[in-house]
Formats: sequence, structure tokens, C-alpha cells
Amino acid sequence: MHFGLTEEQEMIVSTVRSFVENEIYPHEAEVDRSGQVPLELGEEIKRKTLELGFYACNFPEEVGGAGLSHMDFTLVERELGRGSMALTHYFGRPQNILLACEGAQRERYLLPAVRGEKMDALAMTEPDAGSDVRGMKCAARRDGGDWVVNGTKHFISGAEHADFFIVFIATGVDDTPKGPKKRITCFLVDRGTPGFEVRDGYNSVSHRGYKNSILYFDNCRLPDAQVLGEVDGGFAVMNEWLYATRLTVAAMSVGRARRCFDHALAYSAERKQFGQPIGKFQGIGFQIADMITEIDAADWLTLAGAWRLDQGLPANREIASAKLYATEMLARVTDKTLQIHGGMGLMDDLPVERFWRDARVERIWDGTSEIQRHIISRDLLRPLGA
Repeated sequence: MHFGLTEEQEMIVSTVRSFVENEIYPHEAEVDRSGQVPLELGEEIKRKTLELGFYACNFPEEVGGAGLSHMDFTLVERELGRGSMALTHYFGRPQNILLACEGAQRERYLLPAVRGEKMDALAMTEPDAGSDVRGMKCAARRDGGDWVVNGTKHFISGAEHADFFIVFIATGVDDTPKGPKKRITCFLVDRGTPGFEVRDGYNSVSHRGYKNSILYFDNCRLPDAQVLGEVDGGFAVMNEWLYATRLTVAAMSVGRARRCFDHALAYSAERKQFGQPIGKFQGIGFQIADMITEIDAADWLTLAGAWRLDQGLPANREIASAKLYATEMLARVTDKTLQIHGGMGLMDDLPVERFWRDARVERIWDGTSEIQRHIISRDLLRPLGA
């Protein structure tokens, strides 16, 4: 692994950071207050991203993407992490799982998503099946050559403006020595499909304006043409394309932590008590030192995971470590930043309380901290037969 960025990577970082500062920061307070992103604002961000050449930058050039490496894309996500997720969502990073599209699916879903003509949303989580994906109850059964789907998904991000959904659904059960094991299939479901409804979700204190929705399936009929990958092959598709999303969460956590740290550092130098800047007191200065050390450590863990992917090396444990450490680091950094600001840290005059609220969800979605620890320990213990 090379320590240091290439000239091209430095340009990527500079370009995206400038975009976030100029196009995202000015709208954050209002979006957080209202809990809404005006449609025209979202479309404007999308248009400017397309003009910049960064829309769907996580897709290869042969399908119209920018063809960034895992390392380059991680740098993009790190800079986007500095801004409101409700707004950076329109920067446009369709799910890489769409690369599994075949035949007519490419023209109907993959290519329009890359061009920004359609937006997608990923649907996996259910009220009774979060980390336990095989515990999902949303199921499809065969009927006259079609699949008939019934069930519910919730916590679905981006669903309010998605044109189609990438949905994981149980399509059978196998009896195993450890008990029944559900087979999972991935489906592409268009908005407006009969028997399929998108409803408003819950109000979250984290990332206001970045909404979650509830999906309802009531005898929704889907033909085989809507299967993404193989029937009962949902886990294969999931493992090939989705596990790196944890790296995105880690990268965005690093970016948000650096922005938060900048506020803590500036306030520590400007705010005076007892005739001197508060940063000169060990109680504050040592916290500043700990914060930047943790941020740098999380940054390198994250970049190391991206580097391993680019080298074709196993990276599951490394990505889990990055996601675990970066999200928990973000919680500590935002909490310390709020503490350094004292009472003003809790006031919405400053963005600190928003950073603090937003940080909480990172340890939950895309695999909780407990799931990441399970992945790490399993990877270490299995070779020893434990």
C-alpha cells in the first residue's frame, strides 16, 4: 500500500470537497429544520454532479460510469461524508449490485440508473429481520409462472423518489442440520407495480431529510424477468456486490469526523477562559490530541480496506474493522466536540448538535457494531477450527 495520494486522487478530493462546501453546506440547516429536500434542489444537485462527471462514479466506464477504483471512490465518499446525507444522496451513487443486470435489465435499470434517468433504492430490512437477513418474512411463491409477493420492508432509504427497488425476498426454505434455512432471491420492482406500495416511514433524529420508507407487498405479481441474478441466489448477489457498502459508511464517518474536529479545533483556539484559550488546558488539549489520532487511525483502516479490494485481496475482515472503528470513533469525536463547546454545543445555532445526532445511526445501519465484531472474530477463529 502506498502512503500518499496521487495527483489525480488529490484532484478528486479537492473537487468533491469544493462541491460539498459550495453546493451542500448552504442548504443543510434548512433541510435539518424542515426535514425535507425540495425536489428542485435535489434535481439541481444531480444536474451539477452530472456536469461535473461524478454521477455514478462507482460504475465502470463501459456502462457509462467514471470507472473509479475502490480507493478513488472511497475518497469521494469520505468527502461526501462531510455534508448532509439528505443532500449528498443526489450526488448519485447507484447500487453496484445493478452490475448483475443481464439482457433487457441493462437497458431498463442499469444504464438509466448510471445516466441519472432513474433512481434506485435497496430493500432488505424488515420489522422482524434486521441483522438476521435469513429471518425475513417477506416471501414470494410461484403461481402460474409468476412470483406472488407478500410482506413488508422498512427503513428503506431513498424510497420516496426511487423509480425502482432492489428487493431481497424469501423464495423457499431448506431443511438443514441447524434447522430451516430460507432461500433468498433478489428482485427488481418498479414503482407503481400493482400490489406494491411505498408509504412514509419513521421520523429519525439522525440525518433529517434523508427519509426512510415502508414497502408493502400485497399479492404483488412479478415475472421471472424481474429476478436479479439467479433464483434463490440472493446471497451470492449480495455477497459479491453489497459487502463493500460498509466501507462507504466507514469513509463517510471519517469525513464527518474531520469536519466536526475542525469545529472543535477552531473553538479550542478561539474560546477563552481564565485569560487563555481553552485548548491550552490539558483537559481540552489532550482531547484534541486523542480525536485527531483516532480520526487518522480510522482513515487508514478505511483506505487499507479499499486498497485490498483494488488488489483483489480478501477484505471482509478489514472492511468490518474499518466500519466498526470509524463509526464508533465518530461517536466519540462528536461527543467530545459537543463537550468542548459546552452549552452552545447543544444549541441549533451551531451544527455540532446535528453532527452528534447524525453520528448515532452509523453504528446501526449496514451492519451493527455487534455484527462487525462477529464478522471479525469469525474470520480469525474459523481457520483455527473454533
